[in-house]
Amino acid sequence: MSGHQKIALITGASRRIGAEISTTLHQAGYGVVLHYRQSKACADTLATSLNAKRAGSAWVVQADLQSVAEINAMLGALIARHGRLDVLINNASSFYPTSVGKVDEEQWDELFGSNLKAPFFLSQAAAPALQKKQGCIVNIVDIYAKRSLPDYPVYSTAKAGLLALTETLAKELAPNVRVNAVSPGAILWPDNKTIESVDAVIKRIPLQRQGQASDIAETVLFLVQQAAYITGQVIAVDGGKGLV
Repeated sequence: MSGHQKIALITGASRRIGAEISTTLHQAGYGVVLHYRQSKACADTLATSLNAKRAGSAWVVQADLQSVAEINAMLGALIARHGRLDVLINNASSFYPTSVGKVDEEQWDELFGSNLKAPFFLSQAAAPALQKKQGCIVNIVDIYAKRSLPDYPVYSTAKAGLLALTETLAKELAPNVRVNAVSPGAILWPDNKTIESVDAVIKRIPLQRQGQASDIAETVLFLVQQAAYITGQVIAVDGGKGLV
């Protein structure tokens, strides 16, 4: 049992934006439950680092979020261990191109599973514990939920569903659970981005620069800690890219 320490569950916590969110919440005093699917070594390393700073403050959990049974088992074990859940961050996401005419059912199921199915069933399983603590949910959406990314129709559609889910859950879980979302723009590039293509994107951003993972994490922290009268909202952290 974690006693009076507030507990946050972050999915896809081992790397990239998930790791930054986990570190930021930990620095703010939260106990963090670091979910991973396959990246055990990265999750263990992060947990070790955080526990070195504050003992008994970070734990690692594994689950395939495509499976509702594994989602429910993970949440059940978390509540049994900690006795509470205050924050759920739905961050885990699959991202890859799917050209129309070549999409198969496996791609559809994986992209919708990680980006929409998992956040729904995680939120459903977490809701009773969150209601007890007047907790909150933050979903990591994408600016392409509103304006589809070319060659990524399935991913963009799934993220659009997550945006709608954010608004729906904000109504369904009120008044005791707040539900908001953060919508990243140009933060971390996929491995196949060339310097030329990155430069072309940055030139179209009003602030003329790439964002950092910390920009997302700090916005998540704001929604968790300082936004007591905000629910059902999506904050774009994109340097103004959504304006053009």
